[in-house]
Amino acid sequence: MVTVPTSARRERLRKTVPKMVECAEKVLYGDIWERKELSKRDRSMITIAALLTSFRPDQLRVHITRGLENGLTQEEIGELITHLAFYSGWASSMSAAQIAYEVFEELEKNETIK
Repeated sequence: MVTVPTSARRERLRKTVPKMVECAEKVLYGDIWERKELSKRDRSMITIAALLTSFRPDQLRVHITRGLENGLTQEEIGELITHLAFYSGWASSMSAAQIAYEVFEELEKNETIK
């Protein structure tokens, strides 16, 4: 079994929707993200694209960070956002670009990424 790192956000949600968090930990993080058919890097790219196109800014912020942890570069994330502007809409991509900028700035400020 995979150990899922806890997050303050997930722990807050656990108080409201404990079963949903449990399912996410067991199925999504414990199974889906661990399958060998796609790398975590590729899964991150797909997830960022899905969240951008469905305009889910809170989750997008989390998954941009996770994408960097899984091997995506800032440049690749920027290119993904640019590419999707022509498929999911300019406004969605501009919002995603602002979120990515904020994530990159915060991580650089904390010296998590250079």
